[in-house]
Amino acid sequence: MGEIVGAAVVSHVPPIVMSEEDRLDLNDGSEISLVPGLHRLRSECIDRLEPNTIVVLDTHWFTLLEMVVTSHERRTGHFTSDELPRGMSAVPYDIPGDPELANALESLAVDRDDTWITAIDDPYLPIHYGTVNLLGFLQGDERWLTGSICATAEADDFLLFGRLLGEAIASLDRRVVILASGSLSHRFWPMRQIRSHETSDPSNMISEEARSADEQIMRWWEAGDHRSVIDNYPDFRRHAPEGLFGHYLMMVAAMGGPDCTSQGVRYSDYESAAGTGQINMWFERPAGGWTA
Repeated sequence: MGEIVGAAVVSHVPPIVMSEEDRLDLNDGSEISLVPGLHRLRSECIDRLEPNTIVVLDTHWFTLLEMVVTSHERRTGHFTSDELPRGMSAVPYDIPGDPELANALESLAVDRDDTWITAIDDPYLPIHYGTVNLLGFLQGDERWLTGSICATAEADDFLLFGRLLGEAIASLDRRVVILASGSLSHRFWPMRQIRSHETSDPSNMISEEARSADEQIMRWWEAGDHRSVIDNYPDFRRHAPEGLFGHYLMMVAAMGGPDCTSQGVRYSDYESAAGTGQINMWFERPAGGWTA
């Protein structure tokens, strides 16, 4: 029987893959805490737990009519971002996949009329930097599977997908870490102002209201109060969380949803990226299981 051995909300912002010199120049001479935080996540959490599959829920991969998961045996190539080709250009990647898990997840939705999940192994399927930017920090010998964010999904759809993901993992011999790749609030400064707000200091958040909303979410995470986060979802949507906050909802649903009691541990400071709210937050599997 498979199990989810750990999970995290992680940032994939472009500055993390800049050279150290460029990062320090961007950030007034200081390191962006997200960078050492991701390295620590690998050494302190993933290496210790020895998962054989990592599932990335990627807020940069938007699908339209259904949830989609990658089912490739292996994905290789070079990635150039259409958003920021100046900073992410011809990045090589080589990712072993987990088609058995992807197909098991798809099969759980086949006879349902309340969700649609498709496993895709097309060699020309685009890849996104919500996955690629994590590889240099978190990739080891594990298989990797990426799940999309369905743009027409609502909270119940994300939660259902997560529950089915948990069932698919449990049906196989797997030790899985889930990475919810994306930010908290996600509004950018206008183009003519953005370069005055590039440092990671939270004072560069797009608004005090967005910062306050992010800080409340993080307090609930650290208290293991995922029920309050889920209940507050309609209000938090006012702050445009990245990927409709689907990355978090799918992750936590796989871990028990509102009954999940895992307390978040920060693996970075809370930082701004051009006005958006960023954090690396790890969720350990409690000794008694994900739920109380």
